[in-house]
Amino acid sequence: MRYGVCVPNIGEFAEPRQVAGLARRAEEAGWDGFFVWDHVVFPFGALEVGDPWVLLTLVAAETERIRFGPLVTAAARRRPGVLARQTTSLDRLSGGRLVFGAGLGFTLEAEFGTWGEPVEPAQVAGRLDESLAVLELLWSGEKVDFHGEYVTAADVTFQPTPVQRPRPPVWIGCNWPNRRPLDRAARWDGVAPMMISPADGSWDPTPEAVTELVTGVGKRRDGTGPFDVVITGRTPAERPGEARTTVEAIGAAGATWWLEGFRPQPGEYGDALRRIEAGPPRS
Repeated sequence: MRYGVCVPNIGEFAEPRQVAGLARRAEEAGWDGFFVWDHVVFPFGALEVGDPWVLLTLVAAETERIRFGPLVTAAARRRPGVLARQTTSLDRLSGGRLVFGAGLGFTLEAEFGTWGEPVEPAQVAGRLDESLAVLELLWSGEKVDFHGEYVTAADVTFQPTPVQRPRPPVWIGCNWPNRRPLDRAARWDGVAPMMISPADGSWDPTPEAVTELVTGVGKRRDGTGPFDVVITGRTPAERPGEARTTVEAIGAAGATWWLEGFRPQPGEYGDALRRIEAGPPRS
């Protein structure tokens, strides 16, 4: 099991230097990863928003060991060529530590409709799949000539390539218990579900739900290559024994990563700092 932190790019987490400082402290405290949200427009209020690629650039520069990346970027609203340049530069800057998290985006009305783009899930999903396909081809460094329904990359070769070969790992986000994204995740390197309690919107990754998720993905995969199951939740900094018990149960259910997740609400930056400095809930 690996342990990471996932913070918004919103509110108290919009300032790049502060986020980079959190990442540096996370590395010093023994965490394995540091991840940020990717929103251009937050659907729940006019809050400050930081560009995730600027945040991640500072995270890469301020750390030496930990994995990092967006969880998740709505690849359908970004041009694949630009994404290929950004992700390759980050992977090279960090010496091969980038993880690329991708999903549909949330909400479609805010992230796409705001700009007059289609919000129908099938169209967004189609563009996402084609964007991921083109991104993988561009990362290869070979000539690309792709003509899809939504995305085109005509007679282009991208150099340099990422440090990681054949490419950085790709994790696919989903809103559990929606199972359709599991088909997409099974074609890549990991799944990062949002498991939220319908009662109060809190993180709610139960071992039972994780077992069901792992079983569902397993039925879709061909069994080749490593695959990450990335679970986000919240454990108390002041009760390390309780935190370890919670995370051990999630790991026994099949998770490979545990992320401490934070929200864009007042006081969360301080909470994140305290939880990070307490260290990961290792046995």
